[in-house]
Order: sequence, then structure tokens, then C-alpha cells
Amino acid sequence: MSTVDERLEELASFNKKRGYSLGPDITFTKDLVASLLKNKERYGYEACPCRLATGVRSEDLDIICPCDYRDQDIVEHGACYCGLYVSKDVAEGRVELRPIPERRPTKEVRRQMAEEKAKIQTKGDKLPVWRCQVCGYLCAREEAPEICPICGVAHDRFERFM
Repeated sequence: MSTVDERLEELASFNKKRGYSLGPDITFTKDLVASLLKNKERYGYEACPCRLATGVRSEDLDIICPCDYRDQDIVEHGACYCGLYVSKDVAEGRVELRPIPERRPTKEVRRQMAEEKAKIQTKGDKLPVWRCQVCGYLCAREEAPEICPICGVAHDRFERFM
């Protein structure tokens, strides 16, 4: 298992290339990384340290770091829910962090969403596929990602792929 400093460096290096910054408060950020490592030890995956994980990977997929809510939280609030990832403006001190509301649906709503998704997939309906015009990265989701996880370009560089 890597140390907090090693994992912090991995996260910083990997995410900088993709347009993300880690929280500017190094003590707080190290505590978050330590919690990620603790969750990996506990559950076998790095569940968000600010949410209650079940220990069942299939139920926690949306909160495995980076969580499904990170991009939208950063766009709307300047940081993800736990504050590990922040916008450039926050990282450079131009914008102050404010509380971020929880975006994750309740367990019951997540169950209903999974049932609906299963029905859609059974009927043959599919999510739109988005293609990065720069590197060719493909993803199937309702909207294009804010930032390409491969080459780091903005969402407006994605096109709907047929």
C-alpha cells in the first residue's frame, strides 16, 4: 500500500494533466488522501471519504474516487463534495470554497434508477456516446464530460458519436 504522500503525488500528477487541481489546504487534502487509503484497506476500493460506503463495490460505484459527481460539483461549486478536487480558481486562491450540497441520491432513489436503467438496456435504448475530437476517447453517458480524462480538453471538444 502506498503512503499518503505517495498517493497524494500520484493524484496530483495524474489529475494535473487532466485539468484538475487538488485542494489547496495541504493538511486537509492529506487527511482526505489518508481516508481514501483507509477505505481501500477496508473495502478494496477508494470510496469517497465524506460519504458512507456500504462495502459492496457494486452499490458504491458512484462514490469511488473520483466519484460520478465530481465534474458537476466542480463546475457549479468550484470543488467536489469532499474538497479533494477543486477548480483552477479555487486552487489559485481567486475563489473561496463554500459548502457543497450532497448530490448523491438516496439509496432508494439509486435503487429505482438502477431498475430504470436495466429496463432501458433491456429495451435496447442506449445512452449517447460522446467522442473527444482530440484524442478519440469514447464514453457513454447523458452528457459529455466537463474535461476529457485522457487529454484534458474541455467538454466543448466532444461530439456525439454515431
